[in-house]
Amino acid sequence: MTTFWSLWITIITLGTIFGIAVILYWCSKDKMGVEEGEDMGHEYDGIREINNPLPKWWSYMFWITIAFGLSYLFLFPGLGNYKGFLGWQSSDQTVRSVEESKLAIARAQEEKRLNQYAKELDDAEARFGETFKTLAYDAEGKTLRPITEIADDSEAIKVGQRLFLQNCAQCHGSDARGQSGYPNLTDNAWLYGGEAETIKTTIMHGRQGVMPAWIDTLGEDGVKEVATYVLSLSGRSVNAKDAAAGKQRFVVCAACHGTDGKGNPAFGAPDLTDNTWLYGGSRRAVEATITHGRHGVMPAWKDILGEEKIQLISAYVWGLSNETSK
Repeated sequence: MTTFWSLWITIITLGTIFGIAVILYWCSKDKMGVEEGEDMGHEYDGIREINNPLPKWWSYMFWITIAFGLSYLFLFPGLGNYKGFLGWQSSDQTVRSVEESKLAIARAQEEKRLNQYAKELDDAEARFGETFKTLAYDAEGKTLRPITEIADDSEAIKVGQRLFLQNCAQCHGSDARGQSGYPNLTDNAWLYGGEAETIKTTIMHGRQGVMPAWIDTLGEDGVKEVATYVLSLSGRSVNAKDAAAGKQRFVVCAACHGTDGKGNPAFGAPDLTDNTWLYGGSRRAVEATITHGRHGVMPAWKDILGEEKIQLISAYVWGLSNETSK
C-alpha cells in the first residue's frame, strides 16, 4: 500500500473514533442552562421536553467500545501499513504464487510469527494428516489404494466429499452438477475422460481447454450455418438447407471434434451429439461460442492439496457417475 493511502486510512479511522469521543463527551455535559430533570420550555403535540442526560450505562458502554477499538488498532493491523504491536497477520499478502506462499508459510512457522493462515494449516495437519494417510494408503502405508477401491469405502468417501466441498464446490457446486462454464461431474459427459486415473490427473495437474474464435474464418453467415449443423447433431429440429451448408463448413471444426462431432478427450473437445452443453445449448449460446471462442481453465491442485487428499477427492468424484457397492 502506498504511503498516501496508508495515511488516508489512518487519518479517516482515527479521526472517526476521536470525533465520536468528542461528540460523546460534549453530549455528557449540560449545555442548556437548565437544571437536570427540569422542563426545557419546548412542547410539541402535547409532549414536553425534559432535560434528561444520556443513560450512564449507555455512555459507559460507548467509552468501553472506543477504548477497545483503540487497543485493537494498537495490537493488530488496521491502520494502513502499520502491522500492529503483536505482528499478527491473517496471511502473507505479498505472495504471488503457490511456491511463494509455501516459502512464506515456512518462514512464518520458523520465526514463530503470528501468521493465522500458517497456524491453521499446522493445526489442520496435526489433527487430520494421519486420517488422510490412513484412508488414502494401504494397510502398510506405502502404496496409495486404487481410486475405485477407495470409492467403496464409505468413511473415505465422506472425507473426500468434505474436501470437495471445501475446494471444488465454488466452481462445480455443492452437488457437483456444475454451472455455465464448469462441468457437471455427476453425468458421463467427460471432456478429458472419466476413468479414475484420468480424473486424478485432471485434479493433480489441471486442464486448459481452448476453443478458438471462428468469426474471422467463417463470417457471420458461416457461424450461423455451423451452429445450425451443430444443433442438428444432437437431434434438434433445424433448417435443413442451413444445416447442409454448415456441415460443409464444419470441416474446420473436425480436427478437434471429429468428423462425426463426437469430440476428442485428448484435446478436451466435447461431444456435440449428446445434447450436453458446457456453456449452454441455446442457438444464441452456441453461436457465441463459435464466434468468440472459449478458454476454460481447471487449476492444478497438486501443490495445494497434495496427492493423498487428491486421491480421496478423485474417488468421490469418480463415484458420482459410477455405481459402487456402498
